[in-house]
Amino acid sequence: MIRSILIANRGEIACRVIRTAKRLGVRTVSVYSDADAKALHVRLADEAVHIGPSAASESYLVGEKIIQAAWDTGAEAIHPGYGFLSENAAFAEAVIKAGLIWVGPKPDSIRAMGLKDAAKKLMQEAGVPTTPGYLGEDQAPDRLKSEADSIGYPVLIKAVAGGGGKGMRKVDKAGDFADALASCQREAKSSFGDDRVLLEKWITDPRHIEVQIFGDSHGNAVHLFERDCTLQRRHQKVIEEAPAPGMDAETREAVCGAAVRAAKAVDYVGAGTVEFIADGSGGLNADQIWFMEMNTRLQVEHPVTEMITGEDLVEWQLKIASGEPLPKTQDELSFEGWAMEARLYAENPATGFLPSTGDLDVLALPEAPVRVETGVAPDDSVSPFYDPMIAKLVTHGPNRDAARIALAKACDGVSTWPVHNNAGFLTRLLRHDGFADFSVTTGFIDAHQEALVAPPEPSPEILSYAANQLLGQAEPDVPAPWAQLRGFRLGTEPDLETQLLLDGEIVSTSLEAGAAPAGVYLYEKGDGAVLVQEGWPFQVARARHDALGADALANGAILSPMPGRVVSVSVTEGEQVQQGQTLVTLEAMKMEHTLTAPFDGTVTELAAEADAPVAEGFLLMQIKEVEDEE
Repeated sequence: MIRSILIANRGEIACRVIRTAKRLGVRTVSVYSDADAKALHVRLADEAVHIGPSAASESYLVGEKIIQAAWDTGAEAIHPGYGFLSENAAFAEAVIKAGLIWVGPKPDSIRAMGLKDAAKKLMQEAGVPTTPGYLGEDQAPDRLKSEADSIGYPVLIKAVAGGGGKGMRKVDKAGDFADALASCQREAKSSFGDDRVLLEKWITDPRHIEVQIFGDSHGNAVHLFERDCTLQRRHQKVIEEAPAPGMDAETREAVCGAAVRAAKAVDYVGAGTVEFIADGSGGLNADQIWFMEMNTRLQVEHPVTEMITGEDLVEWQLKIASGEPLPKTQDELSFEGWAMEARLYAENPATGFLPSTGDLDVLALPEAPVRVETGVAPDDSVSPFYDPMIAKLVTHGPNRDAARIALAKACDGVSTWPVHNNAGFLTRLLRHDGFADFSVTTGFIDAHQEALVAPPEPSPEILSYAANQLLGQAEPDVPAPWAQLRGFRLGTEPDLETQLLLDGEIVSTSLEAGAAPAGVYLYEKGDGAVLVQEGWPFQVARARHDALGADALANGAILSPMPGRVVSVSVTEGEQVQQGQTLVTLEAMKMEHTLTAPFDGTVTELAAEADAPVAEGFLLMQIKEVEDEE
């Protein structure tokens, strides 16, 4: 058995690996960048090594530094986690050549499945069904456009070296293809260093089914059943569950059997996931489920498989990397009950899920029996340099409804401050009738997004409580704008009202004493606070005349909604623009965000520059609205 490992990753997956390693008596070494010097995975490990600046390209993605850290600390093996270098065949090869144990599949297996076009060809040869599309070497835009026209719209453009939802674009009509291709290639080049793409026919009612597989160095391969990851936003998984709703025994045998064939086709060793797309319009049928790709690593959603099977997949990884055979045969594996996982991110659903970074002055996560996988603790921070995941919340129950209801309740009690989170969105999603009866496809969130992310209307009691806590029992002579005497009625006491900023909007409320409404939590910071109810935060502060909120947009001030980098500027100073026209494209967390003109007007001031970093709230440009002619 391996006696010591270095974890070439960070955050919750590093903490997850450390937990199993400690239980097995395996010594652990963490690596960290400048931004992660005080991170939880650093504190939990037996030893930690600094490997460079905050940017992943100068630390977590530099294989030589990681291998050197393993040598310096006497680690026998390297566990890559997921993301970063976990599916980098050259790094896996370098680890092995350095005399270290690679806790993962063979480099040749990674190469075989790393490029989606080559992987699909290999699967076709192995008799695994694949989706119709274009896998050709000719990457000329005209050729790709011609192939898309032949396949028929909608089509999916997908980076051949992609993953995590990056480098993917759905194209609904021919006229949109060129712009979507350019954006997809640019994002793929930035994320993976490879801008090649493949095309797939878009399945109208798609479901995302994946199978957990394991192989060992003795030629054995098994599956640990399937997961359903249909609920996605921008191709990023949101809710995952196991088993898959509506999966009968015959279909399960066919799909999981295909996954094992896929593993054996590449002589697979270690943990992997074979992903399928299913046409869910007529339920799950084996002849309507096609191979998409294989992830040659441990998946983010592996805890739901652990919860229904009772197996520790990290323990399996370490045993297999040590040369042991698979812990169990296929006949010895079974599952019980239902498990569900929600990804809690530092993002703001009310502003298009823009990432939110900063210090976690308040971090309240659910307690057992909810399983919480996290890489942060109170007073830690969410860095702008990496994935903004705060935690994974996992529940298990005797059936799907029990797991779903428990997970919704777990999301209710989540609180973070001043960092935003998506707990309220998750709660609504879990309680949506469509999800409850699983009449969903991968487009479910997009189709219902307005209802799922619309900021809730806080009750008068909540606003009054917030005003009282922020301002105290103000006297009637407190000058405006803090409080004003309004609503005078004959024979009654005058109502004292005050103005607050509620998520950037000015609102008025009465100023009355009272206890916190049931289920509402208040966290104060400076002259502001956050109120949380059922996972939804109401951010409140004292109203100021110079406060920027909706008024800024109404006046034509185009502000950067998050810290990031300007990818491109689509207009020039003095140019006339139309409502909805693209103005500037930003990049944050390796995802692109496009800002458009709020109305017809003229660009009177332009501060945005391509490739320049910008802070949240930075004035990118000013637009003067076109005045109607008399």
